[in-house]
Amino acid sequence: MPELQVVLVNPLYEGNVGSVARVMKNFGHTRLALVDPCPLRNEARAMASHAQDVLENARRVTLDEVLAESAVVVATTGEVARSVCSPTRMPYFEPRELREMVADVEGTVSVLFGRENSGLLNEELARAGIICTIPTSPVYPILNLSHAVGIVCYELAHLQRGEYALASPFEMESLYAHLDRFLDRVDHPPHKRAITLLLARRVLSRAMPTIREASTIHGLLRRTEQLLERSIPADEDDANGLDGTVPRGIE
Repeated sequence: MPELQVVLVNPLYEGNVGSVARVMKNFGHTRLALVDPCPLRNEARAMASHAQDVLENARRVTLDEVLAESAVVVATTGEVARSVCSPTRMPYFEPRELREMVADVEGTVSVLFGRENSGLLNEELARAGIICTIPTSPVYPILNLSHAVGIVCYELAHLQRGEYALASPFEMESLYAHLDRFLDRVDHPPHKRAITLLLARRVLSRAMPTIREASTIHGLLRRTEQLLERSIPADEDDANGLDGTVPRGIE
């Protein structure tokens, strides 16, 4: 079953953190994680109102820890790209679209919210698999942090249980590392490497691959590497799941 974790990255104002805890509890969510937060004192507790438990149980974490423990990472941004040539902030989705995208996830869905004055940095956005933006009026597009969190929490409230387990964060990172090595093997231009890997991460994150699907992609890459080395004949059964069998260890 997907479990929402709200992650505030470097929040600047304690009152906003308290308000986030309150709106999370309004919609039945309790997992709050804080990356490099401001000090939380009386104002945070006052704004949390009857969500003191959410605020008190908020974990102090690093972004690396969030990525390692999450099945899916969503980054929110108010500034979106208008061209596929700028992939860091696109493709982007509205909160209502997230519900269907993560409905079958088994594990943690972490949604990152950035600083009140500048949002998430490009390098932080690049580490997420899905980009989310809230459609607001161009006359006054800026949302309060807790309002933005509230919209996302509302859209992801009462998700139904998924039916299958997705590839774990460790398994997906292993796949991305394999793809990185594969790009070396095919002499992919170095200056295009970062963008290519970012686009692959975005595509695969949206696809939500299962363990078997991730293993099959590994097998495709390995088969291609073997053929490039002329080490196996083209019609030999692949040992990594491409012949229709389940790879060893994931039956």
